[in-house]
Amino acid sequence: MSSSDSPRRSPAPSRRSVLSALAVVASGACGGLLTGAGTGYAAAPAAAGPKAQLRGVWIASVVNIDWPSAPGLPPERLRTDFLGQLDRAVARGLNAVFVQVRPTADAFWPSPYEPWSQWITGVQGQDPGWDPLAFMVGAAHERGLAFHAWFNPYRVSMQPDVTALVPDHPARTHPEWTVSYGGKLYYNPGVPAARRFAQQAMLDAVRRYDVDGVHFDDYFYPYPVSGRDFPDDDAFAAYGAGWDDRDAWRRNNVDLMVREMRDLVRAARPEACFGISPFGVWRNDSSDPAGSPTRAFQSYDGLHADTRGWVAKGWLDYIAPQLYWHIGLAVADYGALAPWWAAQTAGTDTLLWIGQAVYKVADPAQPAPWQDPAELSRHLDLNATLPQVSGDILFSAKDTWADRIGAVSRLRADHWQRPALVPLLPRLAGGAAPGRPGVRVRRGGSDGLDIGVRGGGGHGRDGARPAPFRYAVYRYDTAPGRDPVLDAAHLVAVVPAAVGRFEEPEGVRDAWYVVTAVDRVGREGVPSAAVRTRAPHSAE
Repeated sequence: MSSSDSPRRSPAPSRRSVLSALAVVASGACGGLLTGAGTGYAAAPAAAGPKAQLRGVWIASVVNIDWPSAPGLPPERLRTDFLGQLDRAVARGLNAVFVQVRPTADAFWPSPYEPWSQWITGVQGQDPGWDPLAFMVGAAHERGLAFHAWFNPYRVSMQPDVTALVPDHPARTHPEWTVSYGGKLYYNPGVPAARRFAQQAMLDAVRRYDVDGVHFDDYFYPYPVSGRDFPDDDAFAAYGAGWDDRDAWRRNNVDLMVREMRDLVRAARPEACFGISPFGVWRNDSSDPAGSPTRAFQSYDGLHADTRGWVAKGWLDYIAPQLYWHIGLAVADYGALAPWWAAQTAGTDTLLWIGQAVYKVADPAQPAPWQDPAELSRHLDLNATLPQVSGDILFSAKDTWADRIGAVSRLRADHWQRPALVPLLPRLAGGAAPGRPGVRVRRGGSDGLDIGVRGGGGHGRDGARPAPFRYAVYRYDTAPGRDPVLDAAHLVAVVPAAVGRFEEPEGVRDAWYVVTAVDRVGREGVPSAAVRTRAPHSAE
């Protein structure tokens, strides 16, 4: 994130205790589930938005913005704190987390390529004695949350001195790959060996961990420093043959990183999505007739990132522009940029999610619109008029949990009371869906449904069906018949498959339920037979 380089700001439970706790609240906000009163959950409201909608949050690790909250914390504290991040996401109706696992050419897993991250232990290269990435992915999936691994491809260090890195750091053993600029150290995007190394370092995590997506943010070539060009004369002399325009050469270097990484991710993990959250302005229409009606910094020129081109060429599964401005801002109006991005993605297979600036809410340095708790909700009001927008990601976690002036609560009350499935990538829509669930009505002290899949897990006779990741629970006032309507208006819960239990809310009597199994990427299987809970429970 262009704003993420500045800081903002008991024993871990066993897996069994986590799942027990989740079972109590399985009809709630996990993976877009619904929270409310009583046991924590209530009936869904009458209004229904999209049935599938990405609702995500960025969890930044660089300079200990969100998690870890400080370097060198004990492993049990780190695990407990991360579970807290996930449980807060669940409670706020989110269904995806974007976790920064390679912030500065380092790793939150035992990488054979790069050192352990200093943001875990406080000392670069120091083994924390456990595998944070394995833990994080598993904990997210137990809660029905998609886990997107967030990588920074080029940034090496928050300081400029290569000799300050651990002695065996690849950037130190290959100083010709690096460049110091603006007080930081980077891999030079114009050096092919550096690009290939960074790709393999990131791909190691993709191959070894069950991540749902690979995510880049807005850092490509660094944000320009006034009066100083990026010092890549040597790289241009060595690798710029055939290029008269250095800016075009730089854009091609970034294009290669994006296109090649897309191909590598799909080869290693075909159903993982690959997406980018760029700076929100590609070009202004004063520079390019295809640009947006803005007068702001341009990623195409300043960062050498042709974000619009990546969409047009089909290199991304989604794009999540950081539209970190209020509605009505003269130089970069959210009200103009969201429709512009919708137009760029229209007719493509690239999904459009919007990055939202929760960190600006109630910041006294920000203008009046950010002092209004309704500003973020107004952004989603506009998004609802744009069919191409299929989700939002909030920056960042600590600001989202702080909920200053109730802005996040307002957003949720206005837009996210109902549960939502994750959007299905168009390229994956034709794959096999999970099998038909079996549903049993549970009565007594904990009324609700027990859910499972008939016939041995999620597999069909040919063994090709994917296992369920979530269950979608639909409620009807009358018998839904043999062909129930599986729409957003009837969807009342999305239950993690690890839980397999739906708690019927207080006040609901004599309802019919149908359940479908949904796989990791959002493919929904055929519905179960309808089951009925009868009223009043207390009289039975």
